[in-house]
Amino acid sequence: MADEAKAKGNAAFSAGRFDEAARHFSDAIALAPGNHVLYSNRSAALASLHRYSDALADAQKTIELKPDWAKGYSRLGAAHLGLGDAASAVAAYEKGLALDPSNEGLKAGLEDAKKAAAAPPRRGPSGPDAIGQMFQGPELWSKIAADPTTRAYLDQPDFMQMLREVQRNPSSLNMYLSDPRMMQVLSLMLNIKIQRPEASEPSQSTPPPPQQQQQTPPPETKAREVEPEPEPEPMDLTEEKERKERKAAAQKEKEAGNAAYKKKDFETAIQHYTKALELDDEDISYLTNRAAVYIEMGKYDECIKDCDKAVERGRELRADFKMISRALTRKGTALVKLAKTSKDFDIAIETFQKALTEHRNPDTLKKLNEAEKAKKELEQQEYYDPKLADEEREKGNEFFKQQKYPEAIKHYTEALRRNPKDPRVYSNRAACYTKLGAMPEGLKDAEKCLELDPTFTKGYTRKGAIQFFMKEYDKAMETYQAGLKHDPNNQELLDGVRRCIEQINKANRGEISQDELQERQNKAMQDPEIQNILTDPIMRQVLTDFQENPRAAQEHLKNPGVMQKIQKLVSAGIVQMR
Repeated sequence: MADEAKAKGNAAFSAGRFDEAARHFSDAIALAPGNHVLYSNRSAALASLHRYSDALADAQKTIELKPDWAKGYSRLGAAHLGLGDAASAVAAYEKGLALDPSNEGLKAGLEDAKKAAAAPPRRGPSGPDAIGQMFQGPELWSKIAADPTTRAYLDQPDFMQMLREVQRNPSSLNMYLSDPRMMQVLSLMLNIKIQRPEASEPSQSTPPPPQQQQQTPPPETKAREVEPEPEPEPMDLTEEKERKERKAAAQKEKEAGNAAYKKKDFETAIQHYTKALELDDEDISYLTNRAAVYIEMGKYDECIKDCDKAVERGRELRADFKMISRALTRKGTALVKLAKTSKDFDIAIETFQKALTEHRNPDTLKKLNEAEKAKKELEQQEYYDPKLADEEREKGNEFFKQQKYPEAIKHYTEALRRNPKDPRVYSNRAACYTKLGAMPEGLKDAEKCLELDPTFTKGYTRKGAIQFFMKEYDKAMETYQAGLKHDPNNQELLDGVRRCIEQINKANRGEISQDELQERQNKAMQDPEIQNILTDPIMRQVLTDFQENPRAAQEHLKNPGVMQKIQKLVSAGIVQMR
């Protein structure tokens, strides 16, 4: 799926649809966040949109993921150059050439960066070049996108090609002034209304009729002809003032909505946020705030619609990635609330992942983890079937009798998927693991068995046997004794206690090899309880008295707590009683 999104991004980039390309690359990154090529491609798309700060962040991520890839430094250099930091651009290109000395792209980039770094500060251009330079700034795109009369031009490939040509060569502007779209954009950038001749106005090259040539216009007409066109600034200033007033009014509505939200007056909050949207459609926070209210009201479908609008409008306005992430996070929250089956969580999880690609924050990450956990739990509930679990357990028992332990484990595992609360299955699978020598896995299953049913005697025999095989005789004896509290006459448990005592006494009598003793002691030293005993100042004094002052040691043994700890050390092979 990541490759599919990447291919769409490449196609959009080749067609000059850089905003669309960036979105496709973001989708691909959500699916494969460790792929350095995707960040590199998105960096190129963002640089083409003159979003150099974002392009720089993606270039740095590319290098972080793949520091030995030369193209990453090419992206880094282009972003620095776009931001006007020629010195950093030179350094980036040089690092790339150190990795790939024959790369022509890096060479060309380095040459451009050095020229930019060496160029003296230029005086402002004049004439046509001065007007053409107005098309160089990053505000060009935001102004075109924000103005209703020019917004549609961004979707017209021929117009986009003209703009890019003017950006590359400002003096070429004169070539395109015959296009009314370019005149409209120029009017927008100059903040004036440029008068264009009507289609019905006669050409200047067409001679006037004879009678008109002979007529002498009245003085008033002459005055009007030489009178300069009224300056449009007052009208523009009025419009700008109205725009600022609308934005200020929208902010007041938003604040009123926030206050109503805090008071849990959700209907009023909705009214205020809606009014704010009517006053100003260039701030997607009104949509995301209204979406949050819809979540509180349980209107999850309305929340999702607002979030989708916020993302779409945010892309058009090139809004902050954090705002896009917020909209996606709230959409994911609504999708989780609507989820009825485990599959319903898939789209919510995907939405949270997209939000994290826009902006990584702890709240979204927490919601993603919770959604994944809820999906897993629901999958288990949907799969739950005690009858099928019993059938799988019986199949496992048959394979166990045939000594086909791996096959038995397979069926026991399936039985636990169908019914994870059956202690018998954990006990049986623990026996299989023991036969295969997988002691840690067997111990884990035995402990789970006893967790589910502390009175299940077989669980104690399984756990004690595994601990005995692991030569943890003191722990095995404790397990067997715990089982005898529930079934005092159980012969397996009684035999287990007897075997443990025999092994412990052997160690005390010195009847085991030095290697075996060392192995037991090493294992014991990994036990946190043993570590606590040995680091206890009182117990350290007791052990010293056993060696240097036997009479004081005998007094210590009258303390039941001390006696219990000494017995623990003896059972573990740390202390030997001669």
